[in-house]
Amino acid sequence: MSEADLIGDPMIDTTEAAPAPLRVLFEDEALAVIDKPAGLMVHDSALARGETDFAADRLREQFGRPIFLVHRLDRATSGCLLLAFDRDTASALGKVLMSHEVEKTYWAVCRGWPEAEFTIDHALDGGPGKPVKKPAVTQFCTLSTCELAWPSAGFETSRYAWLEARPLTGRFRQIRRHLKHVSHHLIGDTSHGDGRHNRAFRMQGIHRMLLHARRLAFVHPHRGDAVEVEAPVDAEFARALALFDVAADATPSID
Repeated sequence: MSEADLIGDPMIDTTEAAPAPLRVLFEDEALAVIDKPAGLMVHDSALARGETDFAADRLREQFGRPIFLVHRLDRATSGCLLLAFDRDTASALGKVLMSHEVEKTYWAVCRGWPEAEFTIDHALDGGPGKPVKKPAVTQFCTLSTCELAWPSAGFETSRYAWLEARPLTGRFRQIRRHLKHVSHHLIGDTSHGDGRHNRAFRMQGIHRMLLHARRLAFVHPHRGDAVEVEAPVDAEFARALALFDVAADATPSID
């Protein structure tokens, strides 16, 4: 091995490329709504497990100013993330969130065919190290259903539903845990989902958890006008939604 092999080719640039800017869905002088991609943690926490890439750090650099996160999304969840550029705005938005005046709408894909409309009222703890259970309520609406030729648990087909979810409270992994509670597990959820169905979707090239913060609507804390923002789905989520129109040719076994 030559000395050049040991020290590397000086003509090759080995510096890491800077991550692409996060998509801004809404921005003014006081606040912004960002489209957070699936797989990116919002901020450092006990769940980070040594990771160093966080949305909060990227956004401070991207905007070139301090940012204050008003709420959070799970690492695997994509979509609308609300932030403020000063403490007063963050405090005002926090109060609006606490009073349930912010409309948060999520899209989800689950196993099975639930009712057209249903509400889950099931208390949840606060996650690791927070054993006290608090009230948790989520409203669901079934947007579409499909039945695919994927053998599952002795049946020749598998059934899935595309849901709209509106959490009325903000508990740890609320939507994911509520769907598990009624055995309509969220697809792609490796913590609370069903591994057999997750594998079937991975065989279709869908490797992400299918939970997306689709819409935020709230009254601007300073101007008083209504702000409504929607985040588009990414390519993998769109591939999952396409299953509700045309059944896939592949027939993976889920057993």
